[in-house]
Amino acid sequence: MTRLWRTLLSVSMGVLAIAVATFPGVVAAETPDAALAKLIGDARAEASVPGACAQPNLDRLVRIFCENRIRPGVREYYPLFGTREGETRSGYDVDVARALARHLGVEPVFTRVNAASRVPLLADDRIDVILATMGHNTQRDGQVRFIRPHYYQSETIMVGPRALAVKGWPDIGGRTICVTIGNGSNAQIVSHNARLMLFDEAGVLPGQLRDETCTLAAQDDSFFDYYFIEPAFAERFDKKFGFAQVPWGMAVARVASADRLARALDLMSQIFHRDGVFLEVARSNRVGTGFLERQQAVWKRPECNTDTGSTNPACVLPALKADLEPTPFAGRVVAFERWIAARTGIALSLPMFKTMPAWSLFKDGIINSLILVAGALAATLLFALVLGAVQSTRIFLIRWPARAVTVILQSSPVVLTLVIAAAVAHAFFAYSSAVAIGASIVALGLMNGSNAGQAIAEAMQSLRTERSAGPQRTVELFGRAISRAATQIVSFLINAAKGTPIASFIGAPELLSALTDITAFASGRATTYSLLLVFYVAIVVVVVWLCGRLRILLERRHA
Repeated sequence: MTRLWRTLLSVSMGVLAIAVATFPGVVAAETPDAALAKLIGDARAEASVPGACAQPNLDRLVRIFCENRIRPGVREYYPLFGTREGETRSGYDVDVARALARHLGVEPVFTRVNAASRVPLLADDRIDVILATMGHNTQRDGQVRFIRPHYYQSETIMVGPRALAVKGWPDIGGRTICVTIGNGSNAQIVSHNARLMLFDEAGVLPGQLRDETCTLAAQDDSFFDYYFIEPAFAERFDKKFGFAQVPWGMAVARVASADRLARALDLMSQIFHRDGVFLEVARSNRVGTGFLERQQAVWKRPECNTDTGSTNPACVLPALKADLEPTPFAGRVVAFERWIAARTGIALSLPMFKTMPAWSLFKDGIINSLILVAGALAATLLFALVLGAVQSTRIFLIRWPARAVTVILQSSPVVLTLVIAAAVAHAFFAYSSAVAIGASIVALGLMNGSNAGQAIAEAMQSLRTERSAGPQRTVELFGRAISRAATQIVSFLINAAKGTPIASFIGAPELLSALTDITAFASGRATTYSLLLVFYVAIVVVVVWLCGRLRILLERRHA
């Protein structure tokens, strides 16, 4: 009998072993609660070992228990999801971060982030987790490790005046659209020939619409839900169309030391969906709950309510596919970035050379920049000659109004003159690249040309008073005045070239605007603006050399 029981026991153990090997998810599955408790227990035990917290490259979950804090990156200017008044923070994302901290038994220490800064702050290890309305798309998968399941969902909507006839993509070409830097839908908007006006915070977008700075604004529907509650806003504006429905994800750094933290957050996210924690937090913050109600039903299902549920394709949502068409030379650009990183340790990023939309923007930016510089130089020279001639005339009623205009232009700050020129141009013409560049060219030409014109007029006056000048024709005398004022003319031509970067800040769609549009996720902003600096330094160097040759030519003519 004993032998029989031993035989039956051996057979049973063999069957169990085969079942475990064949169906590990069915036999060996734990509840997410048990798996999380074990993970937290192990990390706490490691943190309590003497000297463990002083170790380099410390596991990030262990470090959280060593420091008794977790550092969520949250927004401060995004109604319903992340706002701050004094020291008081509120919103759905903020309360989710507090719930995570309570579950871990540590304190939340918040850091302000926005769409542009959240990924760099995470990469620099200044925050532990992003909780900042970040959509999960395939492009961002290479930058951060997203937590599954997702904790919210939204789509981008286009909002504008009710009277504006915009129903879809064909209607936005050539329009100015307000967006935030880092918004995942920026590249899609640019691909439909719209121009972006970029802001760091979503909270300024409604004001830009009210002031008619922008024709349209694009942002998550969850953001505009708050403003459509306001009768005055809803009376003037409406939703034109929606696109890019995307799940929102918490995210941690894509490094080995963050793997256990990511695993703990995965399990907590499952539990929060199943137990209605996300749902309760959403209701308390007046956030739409349709997505969360559907997700609660999903995570109560037996096949999802396991420690492996976050990796089950039947339970989790896919990331939004947002891959952009690569350039033919994208591979070589990536190889160059890696070569630089390997030899210098510098994380170089050149997003403008990797995808076709970014490359197209970059080329347009270069062309518009060169047009702006060449136009500013030509306008400066033209206005210098015209104002110099007018101020040199002996007719009082012509000479003094020209001098008055010159004094006004000389007294006006550069930025103010550019802003006024843009406002006047936009009042008479619909916005376009040509109008913006033209306004900047006229403004720069007037400012610098008036100074150069005054130098010509003063040279003309001095030549008239010199006995050596003798009786000469006015045209010949004017030519000599130009030669005598060569140094001043050249200096103001150089100033015009230096003023072109300033023009970009008031709306000229040249290189700065194009490069800012390109950095949709802000991962390459440092490199981008360094490249911008190099570009303008090179432009000014070339202009200085050319103007130097012009000065020599004019001075030789005068001699």
